[in-house]
Amino acid sequence: MYYKFSGFTQKLTGSAPLVAYAPQGFRPAVPSQSPTMVFATPTKVTSEVGRGAEYLGANRVPDLQKIFQGEGMPVHLKMGVPDKLLYRTTMALTIGGTLYCLMALYIATQPRK
Repeated sequence: MYYKFSGFTQKLTGSAPLVAYAPQGFRPAVPSQSPTMVFATPTKVTSEVGRGAEYLGANRVPDLQKIFQGEGMPVHLKMGVPDKLLYRTTMALTIGGTLYCLMALYIATQPRK
């Protein structure tokens, strides 16, 4: 027995197999004509548009490359005091977090009294 949802009674009712497989009046159909293309208009080539976007700032990449390609110091410390401060803070937090995790594991392994 096949069932379909009745919109009138708001319950399931018995139905034929074809109606049960195409509920609420939806029927598989092939469109009679192909739909129109949305993007059928020709597009402009980038050379026709003109010059590219203007950037707001100067290009700092060559200056930074000169700084970071020098020898004698690790890359993560080349910008001076701010880099040293960030590096030391990261190392302190890493060591502190490791010690805290080890302490928590030690406490968790001890049985309660």
